Amino acid sequence: MLSDATGSAFSCSRSTPPTRSADAGSVPAGQHEDRNLARRLLLELFYGSADDFVRERLRFMYSRRVGPGNASFRWSARWWEHPEALARIDALWRSWEHLRLDAATGSSTWWIEHADHHMPILMSPEGPFAKSEDKNTPGEPLPYEAPPAGLFPDMRRQHHEG
Repeated sequence: MLSDATGSAFSCSRSTPPTRSADAGSVPAGQHEDRNLARRLLLELFYGSADDFVRERLRFMYSRRVGPGNASFRWSARWWEHPEALARIDALWRSWEHLRLDAATGSSTWWIEHADHHMPILMSPEGPFAKSEDKNTPGEPLPYEAPPAGLFPDMRRQHHEG
């Protein structure tokens, strides 16, 4: 299963395939297909793009108040217009997709090595959103505006078509 009912991060886990004898014929043919399907589903991207990741997860993970002026943190609802932010958020999304498969330490690794590095830079008053006027109130998700259609193609579709 890729996530629990809440869509919790890193709720995915890899199960060890059952051991089998050296005789490949001892495993019924249907079980081979089941294993292959399970492996493909596990390796499937959870989010189709960096925008999906921001819209559905990242902006809800940070409840800091953002705003202009002397606010401690900045964020742009149009984050995709900022090249540095686009590159960093793409890296956050791709690392999350990879590390979610590690049920033991993936979540902690993602926070420590990825989110805790990139997010303070992104949200810094001197960062890529320094001139942003977007704001929220404490406890609200980070501001978000949908990008132009086609800017973020669903990578899951490209993977299946390719």
